[in-house]
Amino acid sequence: MAVNLVRGTLLRFGRQGGYVALQRRGFADAPQMAFTFAAPNGVYYNNANVKQVDVPSYSGSFGILPNHVPTLAVLKPGVITVIENDGSPKKFFVSSGTVTINDDSSVQVLAEEAVKVEDLDPSACRETLHWAHGQVSSAATDEARAEAQVAVEVAEALVKACE
Repeated sequence: MAVNLVRGTLLRFGRQGGYVALQRRGFADAPQMAFTFAAPNGVYYNNANVKQVDVPSYSGSFGILPNHVPTLAVLKPGVITVIENDGSPKKFFVSSGTVTINDDSSVQVLAEEAVKVEDLDPSACRETLHWAHGQVSSAATDEARAEAQVAVEVAEALVKACE
């Protein structure tokens, strides 16, 4: 612990005893956020510069802007909204996955399944929900019931995404 204190002091004060700036403020550049979003069915963004990304996670839905605190979160079924630099929103449904926010403002979303919300068929989503509820009712084992509950959670999020 004392070593860390000494090391921190040496970083703040140069060998000559003068104050050394740890960080310098630069010109007011627009912050950048490199965004990568991929799923097994394709890559939607690859180091693209975007304004904001909103993600659904099990710890709560949250928005990501440049200079966001580094974070790792598990995605829950729901809609990811990407606000591009021109202000236009793009919406994608994800079934699950992870989001990683790095200290250099880069963001990676890796989804188990992803589809553009505009490509969803509302009637097919409702049918999927009905089928999933049937699977829960007819599950013979705890394992089958748990799998059916996951299907219900995803199907409910699909129906909500279509609204």
